Amino acid sequence: MIKENFIKLYEDSFRKNWELPAYTDYSKESTLSFGEVAGEIARLHLLFNECQVKEGEKIALVGKDSSSWCIVYLAVVTYGAIIVPILQDFNPNDIHHIINHSESSFLFVSDKIWDSLEEEKISNLRGVFSLSDFRCLHQRDSEWIRKLLKELDARMEEKYPGGFTPAHLRYAEIDNDQVVLLNYTSGTTGFSKGVMLTGNNLAGNITYARTLDVIFRGERMLCFLPLAHAYSCAFNFLVPTAFGAHVYFLGKMPTPKILLKAFEDVRPHLIITVPLILEKIYKKMIFPLLSRRTMKLALNIPLLDSRIYAQIRHRLSDAMGGNFREVIVGGAAMNEEVTEFLYKIKFPFTIGYGMTECAPLISYDHHYEYIPGSCGQVLKEIMDVRIDSADPYHTVGEIQVRGENVMKGYYKNEEATQNAFTEDGWLHTGDLGTIDAFKRIYMRGRNKTLILSSNGQNIYPEEIESKLNNLPFIMESLVIEKNGRMVGLVYPDYDAVDSTGISHEDLPAIMEQNRKELNKLLAPYEQITQLHLYPTEFEKTPKKSIKRYLYSNY
Repeated sequence: MIKENFIKLYEDSFRKNWELPAYTDYSKESTLSFGEVAGEIARLHLLFNECQVKEGEKIALVGKDSSSWCIVYLAVVTYGAIIVPILQDFNPNDIHHIINHSESSFLFVSDKIWDSLEEEKISNLRGVFSLSDFRCLHQRDSEWIRKLLKELDARMEEKYPGGFTPAHLRYAEIDNDQVVLLNYTSGTTGFSKGVMLTGNNLAGNITYARTLDVIFRGERMLCFLPLAHAYSCAFNFLVPTAFGAHVYFLGKMPTPKILLKAFEDVRPHLIITVPLILEKIYKKMIFPLLSRRTMKLALNIPLLDSRIYAQIRHRLSDAMGGNFREVIVGGAAMNEEVTEFLYKIKFPFTIGYGMTECAPLISYDHHYEYIPGSCGQVLKEIMDVRIDSADPYHTVGEIQVRGENVMKGYYKNEEATQNAFTEDGWLHTGDLGTIDAFKRIYMRGRNKTLILSSNGQNIYPEEIESKLNNLPFIMESLVIEKNGRMVGLVYPDYDAVDSTGISHEDLPAIMEQNRKELNKLLAPYEQITQLHLYPTEFEKTPKKSIKRYLYSNY
């Protein structure tokens, strides 16, 4: 059991960092100090008390990343209730289902999402609050929530006549083994389950992060990944808030143009991202540079190549604010070409590994310890890993883990919980890979996406896609099996096509050449027989992994 109590981490942080800036809504240019955040939490605690919210009661939260989102999350868990964050990308039916399945009694929601929901489908809710200003959007018959809200200022004044101060900070006494979070997954398989995470699971991530020395009190971070996802929630919100760091919430779609401007303005000390974001920046800034004939010639000249790589590294670092120690990549596998190039120019990045069921971190290496192809060493003294294989160092098998970060189970789904664990208590990750002598993990793919060829060979479509995505005029791809043959679906990079003056009618011929070039890199049993042009970008999860199950019958 982790020694540090999850709830007390925040009580201590607010007390210690009272005057420091805590959250900034970047697009609104509005900032709240830790003291002001604590005051808003106290106000919600008073509302919960007046509404007679009980310990362990569930409160749902759905909306875009903002300071208000974080205030609600912290107010719920520090009161002793259970937070149910819902990804805003879920469709209304999924949101209805999660609210009902979790048995949430209250909902905090953005006004736009609320307009898309149907009240009669979530009739068990006692009340609904706007994330923009906490006004009551809906109250069940017999409830007095709107009346309570009108009286809340007077109640606050009565309870804290001199204003809310650090001396008033007294959060709920919640043991670390109690569930504080229900996190509904949004995976590539199409199933959504409520992962029960305890204070201990979350404290395990925070305690480990403290040993890494990658973010410190008073430093800045830019949050541009969805907070309702476990990865961003832990490291863009829970960790910096516990450490006294200052988080800026982008609040916009993180296109390269918007993101690079925000990096310039915020100059973050640590960057948390997913592969797709870094790959897009690489394609926008670096790939055109490397494609120039003069650059290709210069990189073949000894000594000159190292100077050019240093210049590219500085250019890329400056574009991302020029002030960060490290870029941590997680959530999905990164393109092999991008990984190798960033490593070659000594860019300070690393790739970690985790899953919602581990709140989420499983393995990590500092950028100066990172080995290409790996996703870090298992967290020392917190997590352990094994490979379900006769030779875990060389033969691929399922990655299985256990330790402080592993979930309690799936809410109201005993069968799924039992199936998630081996008989001796290790968690099935569903991922395939190997480890080395230092328990550094090397992923190969997902168990559910593994394709078995007609001659019994294992085919990992993610590895083929990584090679395919490096070929000309390909934005993204998906490799599937069709009638015993390997087929590729390709969404072209239309910006690159248009910038070179190539006609869209020439794309089939270009893709056929790409197919031939790809097959030169593949084993005979992996050969791609056809590449089909796909008309739109593939639908993705919030962590930007393609929802493969949608295309299995293409």
